[in-house]
Amino acid sequence: MSSGCVNVSAPDKPIEINLNINVKQEVVYRLDGEAKSTIKANPGIF
Repeated sequence: MSSGCVNVSAPDKPIEINLNINVKQEVVYRLDGEAKSTIKANPGIF
């Protein structure tokens, strides 16, 4: 049997991680017929 040796050492320079995240949120909603007609009849409520 042979055995191995593993050496672990810290890097000389700090580790730099760049995260460029583009978050796009899309909101979808559905209104029932009565709510749509109420909004159309009273556009100023919102």
